[in-house]
Amino acid sequence: MKNRVQLIGHVGQDPEIRSFEGGKKVANLNIATHDVYYKEEGEKVEQTEWHRVVAWGRLANLIEKYVSKGKEIALSGKITYRNYEDKEGIKRYITEVVADEVLLITKN
Repeated sequence: MKNRVQLIGHVGQDPEIRSFEGGKKVANLNIATHDVYYKEEGEKVEQTEWHRVVAWGRLANLIEKYVSKGKEIALSGKITYRNYEDKEGIKRYITEVVADEVLLITKN
């Protein structure tokens, strides 16, 4: 397990689904994780982190069918880094989680 991440969080907006020739799909979504801790003085600190997530194939199909804004999900995958040049010629860097498992969490 050299490059492994597990997250539980809420989906920030409806996933973006794209289809390619041959029927392959990709899902792009953002999830928020929330953490609470206390400083030495007892002050409560709440911290929210946003994570870009990419899922391919059958996982993209599952996400398209069942995942929407506000849903709580658990996922595991690996962290990847990529870069590109935008329209102005500025190099942009992206960190994202490529999911290989997604679990839908429901509350009773």
